[in-house]
Amino acid sequence: MNTLFNAISLVPKMAQDDYVGFTFFVGCMAMMAASVFFFLSMNSFDRKWRTSILVSGLITFIAAVHYWYMRDYWAMNAESPTFFRYVDWILTVPLMCVEFYLILKVAGAKKALMWKMILASVIMLVTGYFGESVYRDQAQIWGLLSGIAYFYIVYEIWLGSAKKLAMQAGGSVLKAHKTLCWFVLVGWSIYPLGYMAGTPGWYDGLNGVLSMDVIYNIGDAINKIGFGLVIYSLAVQSTLKEAK
Repeated sequence: MNTLFNAISLVPKMAQDDYVGFTFFVGCMAMMAASVFFFLSMNSFDRKWRTSILVSGLITFIAAVHYWYMRDYWAMNAESPTFFRYVDWILTVPLMCVEFYLILKVAGAKKALMWKMILASVIMLVTGYFGESVYRDQAQIWGLLSGIAYFYIVYEIWLGSAKKLAMQAGGSVLKAHKTLCWFVLVGWSIYPLGYMAGTPGWYDGLNGVLSMDVIYNIGDAINKIGFGLVIYSLAVQSTLKEAK
């Protein structure tokens, strides 16, 4: 019993109206649950889909671990855990780009496509980190560089070689590719709002309206779990089709 009380006393106290802390906690639990779901479902599919499902599980698992630390960091310091967040993103966002390559392998996707998208995602994140944490007075410049890398990824999947491969594959692969494209175009656009809410610039007024961490937390949960569910749905459809 004493051990239980000691463990409870180690949990940082959180205010009832702490919506940032609430979204950290919910995000951690949601992504942990998603990881368990993806990992346990791997053996339900043909071998060619297991890597995609594994990557989906790794994305949410890495995020869940980081959210566990970010939740406690916020509760103890009432500061945005920017460093931990970017460590999470530098691992998970390239993996989300890998998912495009994995589903397009059936249409002959080359590793060059994967590495181009990974490089663009790393540039997007590194420049975003510089603007948000290191060179905050030049946040607009670093944000612009980050945005250019982001729009390169958008172009590649909507109009570039990734789109052409998806058209060749057709069927459920094309449908899944298009859904992932919408996640990148709409879901990832949440992050610039968080960036603007947390950095100085002409958009300073957003600080009083939007919470950077709440925006990031909601965006992470939607995008990372959503990406995995799209891949899971594709694997289910493909397996059912082959069974028939």
